[in-house]
Amino acid sequence: MDLTYYGHATFQLKTQTHSILIDPFFNDNPHTDEKADSFSPDYIILTHAHGDHTADAQSIAQRSNATIISSFEIVNYYSAKGVNGHGMNPGGKHSFEFGTVKFTPAWHSSSFPDGTYGGMPMGVVIEVGSKRVYHAGDTALFSDMKLIGTSGLDVALLPIGDNFTMGPDDAVEAVKLLNPKQVVPIHYNTFPPIKQDPQVFKKLVEQTTACQCIVLQAGEQLSL
Repeated sequence: MDLTYYGHATFQLKTQTHSILIDPFFNDNPHTDEKADSFSPDYIILTHAHGDHTADAQSIAQRSNATIISSFEIVNYYSAKGVNGHGMNPGGKHSFEFGTVKFTPAWHSSSFPDGTYGGMPMGVVIEVGSKRVYHAGDTALFSDMKLIGTSGLDVALLPIGDNFTMGPDDAVEAVKLLNPKQVVPIHYNTFPPIKQDPQVFKKLVEQTTACQCIVLQAGEQLSL
């Protein structure tokens, strides 16, 4: 499968048969010139309800007839607007046409811009064939990341922005707990409070772990 990064926490995952968007944030995302109407995925995975992770989910899903996979509360929110959805919760795993989705805990908050509660914030492990991708969502460092890593992760997508999530130092500790083959830093440099140098994170990771750190620019792709 191929992972394409669009800045902040937004990815497109393409398998041989399906296209999946994770936390689609295009139209107001300063990292990319791509617009929401360029995407017609089969599925949209949402880690939590904050606007910088859900901004374009509804418009894309309504146009493309995509199924939103997220928390029970988020799926109910969009179902009331006529959007297809499959609700889940942390610890739950489900098989879809492209592979499996298992949601994990995340230490954060979750509400829509209109104030509606979005359920528990979550990370997600996506398994396609023998490959596993962990998108941590927005989260603090927590010791149970070690359990998430026991299944064997090919790549971990980890926030490093600090202020709202882990910063670089805590994200390095997350790499040690998760033990992925590769890590991609996300959720940084979009707004002033989360300004970071990803190359500093890369250096710390590769000096203190056996993990390869790949800094992706918006539009760049990682093949697994």
